[in-house]
Amino acid sequence: MRDKIQTLAEAVESHINHGDSVVLGACLEPMIPFAAAHEIIRQEIKDLQLVAPISDILFDMLIGAGSVKKITAAWAGNVSAGLGHNYRRSIEKQVPHKIEIEDHSNFSLGLALLGGAMGIPFLPTKSLLGTGLLASNPSFKVHEYEGGKLVHVPALNPDVAVLGVQRADKQGNAHLWGNIGVAQDAALASKKVILLAEEIVDTEVIESDPNRVLVPGFKVTSVVHCPAYCHPSPMQGHYGRDHAFFHEYHTDTKTREGFTEWINKWITSVSTHAEYLELVGQSRINKLKVKGEYLASPVNYASE
Repeated sequence: MRDKIQTLAEAVESHINHGDSVVLGACLEPMIPFAAAHEIIRQEIKDLQLVAPISDILFDMLIGAGSVKKITAAWAGNVSAGLGHNYRRSIEKQVPHKIEIEDHSNFSLGLALLGGAMGIPFLPTKSLLGTGLLASNPSFKVHEYEGGKLVHVPALNPDVAVLGVQRADKQGNAHLWGNIGVAQDAALASKKVILLAEEIVDTEVIESDPNRVLVPGFKVTSVVHCPAYCHPSPMQGHYGRDHAFFHEYHTDTKTREGFTEWINKWITSVSTHAEYLELVGQSRINKLKVKGEYLASPVNYASE
C-alpha cells in the first residue's frame, strides 16, 4: 500500500471540507484529537456537523469559533467543570450563531455508527423506550415487533472520522488500546479516516499484534505523526489528563470576550501543533507523561 503520511495541515486541508460531517473523538474522554480541532479553526472550515459521544471541550471550542452547524452527540461541554460556555451561548443567545442538535445517548450513537459500518439503514434497541430522547430526536422511530416495541436508530455514515491512536505505520495500519469507545465503528462507517498517531512504527510492529489493529490500513485515508495530539485529554500508556487546563478553559471562557482571548492565545496565534506544544510548555507536557509501566501479559500467536 502507498505511504499515507501527511502533515496535520495537509490532512485537514485535503480531507475536511466546509459542511462535512466529522467524527472528532470516539473514545469518550481519552484520545481526543484536539490538534485536529485547532487546525480546523486555523483553516476557518465552517458549517461542520460534528459527531461523537463525548469530546469534552473540543466541541465547545469549535462552536465558539463559529465552525459548527450541527452536533450529533450524547453530551457536549467540559467534563470536569460542567456544560461548555460556548455551547450554552449558542443555544441560549445564538452566539456566535445557533447550532442544531441531534440528541443521542452514548449507546444509541454507538448503534448509529455500527449500523453505518454494517451498511444497513438502522439498528433496533429497547434502551430508548420511555426516555425523553424520543421527543428530542424525531429521527428515532418506535415500531411494533412481536407484541413489543423497538426503537429504530438510523445509521450514520460520516464524511470523515478523525481518530487518535498510539502508533501507526505509514500505510494506515494502527494499534489502539485502552478504552476504544466507538472508534472502530466510526472508522468503518466513515467515508474517510484521518489517523493522528503518537508515533510512526514499522509495519512489523503492527503485524506482531493483529488483535490490537483498529481497522485495516486500506480503510485509512491519511496518517499524521502528531505527538501529544490529544492534549489536554489523556492517552493510555503515554499521557495523563491535564485537569488544570480544562478548569482554566472553564474560567477563561465564561464570557464571549474571554473565549476570544483564549482562542487567540492558544490556537490562532500559533501556526502548527508543535508551536502549540511550545506554548503549553515542555515542563507541563513532561509532568503529564506516564512514568510507570503496567504491561499486558504476553500472548503467543504461534500455530505450530
